[in-house]
Parts: sequence; structure tokens; C-alpha cells
Amino acid sequence: MKEILKKGYIGNPSQLVTVRRVTVASGRAKGTEIIEVRTAGGLELDILPDAGLDIGQCRYRGINMSWMSRNGYDSPAVISPYETEFVNTFPGGLLYTYGLRSAGPANRDKGEWHPLHGRYHSLQADQVCAELADDMVLVRGTIRETALFGHCLEVKREIRVPAFGASVTVQDIVTNLTPRDEEIMQIYHCNFGYPLLSEKAKLVLPEERETIPRTEFAKTGLGRECDFDEPIDNEEERVFFQRMAQDFWARVENEAIGTLMTISWSGDTLPILSQWRSMASGDYVLGLEPTNCYISGRHDERENGTLPVLKAFDSVTNTVTIEFAEL
Repeated sequence: MKEILKKGYIGNPSQLVTVRRVTVASGRAKGTEIIEVRTAGGLELDILPDAGLDIGQCRYRGINMSWMSRNGYDSPAVISPYETEFVNTFPGGLLYTYGLRSAGPANRDKGEWHPLHGRYHSLQADQVCAELADDMVLVRGTIRETALFGHCLEVKREIRVPAFGASVTVQDIVTNLTPRDEEIMQIYHCNFGYPLLSEKAKLVLPEERETIPRTEFAKTGLGRECDFDEPIDNEEERVFFQRMAQDFWARVENEAIGTLMTISWSGDTLPILSQWRSMASGDYVLGLEPTNCYISGRHDERENGTLPVLKAFDSVTNTVTIEFAEL
């Protein structure tokens, strides 16, 4: 950026890159703050401080890449972690984080109630900073999930977007700030929709992997988990767990729009990819979800011996990168 300024091609970096904080003034999302990021590489993102610095709508070269649910954005005053409200407020978006202490069905574990998919997305980020530093857009903030006499989990989230590129990297440093071990469950629920997702799209996964269907209906889709259909009325969703041997990436290719999307993640901390495939009309979505669990809820993961533990005062670092390119 400095070289372009020095040569006189531009007088203001915002001619090429936008980092702007706005607040929605009307509708059901009234009061929602959005950090708008627009890069010279053609990437457009909505980052949501009121929802744990998750990421909403995403476009590449002016074409939609993300999936938005029927609900769309909601006011922070309305977002609720409780099971009865999730289906009415879940917005979708490029990234919706599940956790931190439970993910999957609402459940009771050791006498404590855990709502559907946890409380993370209902937590507002603190100490939020958004800036253009040299050739990188940086968005940082702190999210805390706490309880009196109980847990204290802190997430230091940093989002990095190259000013001249078309990628976004989310890095979370999750710390247990108590003198006792704490179980954590985390899912980075990345949602892709039309027109990136269509019957002309193809999912590419590493060859060395194990595919585990979550339900009996999902089993009927084995062998076609990387192909997609046109929207089907009332089609049931399918979920597959993909266990990679050593390569932690997935790609979506769509020649019809000339676009390639690659997602990669820290396989040492997020060893499983949950693949959500919904071909239902109006709910047409591909979810690619790096995770440290099997999305069964805290109680069942404990019973199955698959509940991850973060030791007292320890930290874990999770990284997810999504990159778009011309195909």
C-alpha cells in the first residue's frame, strides 16, 4: 500500500480497502454493529462484534459465497442461546462459532443445563479493534464465557484479511482462566451457499480420510457426499464426519461461476471436519465445520469418552483459513 501511495496512484487507502464500522438502523437487526471489510482483491465481509466476532455475509468479486438463513441478522438484544430460540435467530453466515462448553443438542451434564450449540454466538466481543496495518486488515477482540463460582473461558480472536487478497484467517487463543480443568467443545461452522453452491459445484477432500455418517439417512448418501443436487422440497439434511489422516483442507469448485474456495485449519486442535449437506429448498447450504468433537452435546461426549479437556490456566490455539480464487 505504501508503494502505491508513494507513486501517487492513490491519495487515500480507502480507495482500495474499506474497514468501516456501521450500525443497522432498521428491521429485525436494528442496533447490530457490523465491521465492513472490503479488499482490493475482491473480498467483502461483514464481521459481527455483537456475535463473538463471527462473520456474516461474504462476497467474492461481487458474487455471494456464504449462506444466510431465512432469519438473517438479528438485533443483539434478541440473540439467545436457548434451544427454543436458536431456529428463530440462527443467521447462518460465513462463520458461526459453536461452543465453548457444549455443541450439539441441548443437554444436561452433571446437573448443569447446556443450550443447543452452546452460548458463544450470543456473547459480545470486548476490546474490539479494527484497522488497516500495512497490507493487512486486522480485527481483534476478546470474548469471555463465565459463571459465578464456575468456569471462566477467554477467547482472544484475531481475524486477518490481506488488503490485496481474497482470504480470511480466524485465529482463536482459548484460555481456561480457572484453577481447575474445564471441558471445551468448539465448532467453526463455515456456511457456503448459492451461487457458489449449486448442482454444478464439486466438493474435493483429501483421499486419505474416513467418512462417518451421523444418521441412517446420511448413510444413504455415502459415495455422493462430494456431489450436490438442485434444491429438493422437504429434503432431510445429511451430516458426515470426515477424519483426515494428515491433510486438513477441503475445496469447493464451481466452474459455472469460475470460483474455487479452499478451507484449511489446524488439524492438531481441530481433528474432525463435520460436513453439513442440506439440499432442502430455501435451506440450501453446505456447512464445512472444523471441530474438536462429534457435536453430540456435552453429556453424550462425556459418556463416549470424546469430550476434550483444557487444563487449568492452559491455552489452545485454533486457526481456520478460507480463501477464494478464480477457477
